[in-house]
Amino acid sequence: MTKKEEFIDRRGSIRLKIPVDITYQTSDRGRIHTVTAKDISAEGARFEAHDKRLKESDIVEMKLGIPEMSGDGVRATGTVIWKRRLSLEDKSPFDIGIEFGEIAEDGKNSFLKFLCDFIYKLPEEKKRCGR
Repeated sequence: MTKKEEFIDRRGSIRLKIPVDITYQTSDRGRIHTVTAKDISAEGARFEAHDKRLKESDIVEMKLGIPEMSGDGVRATGTVIWKRRLSLEDKSPFDIGIEFGEIAEDGKNSFLKFLCDFIYKLPEEKKRCGR
């Protein structure tokens, strides 16, 4: 792999640094966890968690807390794509990367509008850089 290939961004959507609250549990109906997204896109999210049992390929059921939406938020499912410990300390949290599988129809438009509205408000130079 050449140096140039190492830096290719494989994401299909812009990741936005929006602190969206996420409540999730694994598909085996384990404990409910509440975290805040470090970044989010139409395709997935990244968040920090202390959940040691969560592993790559786990399916999670989520509720995304979209500020403009009334009710419990947007229901979605996703797959853990990657998990990385943030430091070498035993009690260090993990960074978790989730790829959305399904976003419930009753909240999909609100979620996508929320992301589009945020992108629209970004300064032009950040839009060009994809940040």
